[in-house]
Amino acid sequence: MAVMTIRDAINATLHQEMERDDSIIVLGEDVVGGMGTAGGPEAIGGIWGATGGLYAKFGADRVIDTPISESAIVGAAAGAALAGKRPVAELMFADFVGVSLDQLWNQMAKFRYMFGGKTRCPAVIRLIYGAGMNTAAQHSQSVYAMMTSIPGLKIALPATPADAKGLLTEALRGDDPVLFFEHKALFGAKGEVPDGEYRVPFGHARMVREGGDVTIVACGRMVNFAQKAADKLAEDGIGCDLIDLRSTSPMDEEAILDSVEETGRLVVVDESPPRCSLAADIAALASLKAFTALKAPPQMVTGLHTPIPFARELERAWLPSPAKIEEAVRTTLAFRS
Repeated sequence: MAVMTIRDAINATLHQEMERDDSIIVLGEDVVGGMGTAGGPEAIGGIWGATGGLYAKFGADRVIDTPISESAIVGAAAGAALAGKRPVAELMFADFVGVSLDQLWNQMAKFRYMFGGKTRCPAVIRLIYGAGMNTAAQHSQSVYAMMTSIPGLKIALPATPADAKGLLTEALRGDDPVLFFEHKALFGAKGEVPDGEYRVPFGHARMVREGGDVTIVACGRMVNFAQKAADKLAEDGIGCDLIDLRSTSPMDEEAILDSVEETGRLVVVDESPPRCSLAADIAALASLKAFTALKAPPQMVTGLHTPIPFARELERAWLPSPAKIEEAVRTTLAFRS
């Protein structure tokens, strides 16, 4: 297997799938990267570097720079999907998905249902999300929980280069709209990526490690933070089951509940504010369906219910951290001990 970054895994998957299926098109702000500048097309390879080389190989009919209008980008993707294309739309910052909410919430998510299953909407929306890069309140949010609440949309969040390839391939070959969340702090993360055909089905979580004392559930960048916390706790003989959700709609409820039934303790790590969050949803799931197994109240490690600060020190204080996860695990272990 090759070792590559998440950025390179996404880029290689787009190349692979566009070669395989000529109905796939890519659109978004600066996906060509440099169009109109002195350097010309591909001068910057896309603002995040994930779409580099696509324009040179597949041309202007399939790799399309758009105006700065998320509503137009997602609307165009919806129309293209209905017309037989497989669009991949990039939203440079997930924070701005709100201006395309009608296209997502009222249109793409409902096409199959409202047309009696006679149509399909094979669109992939790539959204760059997350804090920790000092990009301030309007460019740092994690809105996957809000999007997960919308029936009809599939939500994927890769934490490793292998999952970036497997989940993106799955998204590109499906017939439903997928929101594909890429954490901006993970683009440079390296790992082994399977060669050739590789798909990761949605709704199948990854058991990162098994421990048996506490269940930790996380997704995206928070998987790495939880892994660091689990390593630290292991030094004191505390074993953690760590579950990487991979997708939140569909979500692998069985993996969560099976682990909680064994450990009796749950810590959910979620890089979004706590109210109506993914963490609250999973804590409720365990309380409703594994109540008799619980030995302590579920713990949530989330961002704060405030805008994300620009100041680096305050941003770090806002974010979940390995230390906060470790503290939550020790809190649940100490309950009535």
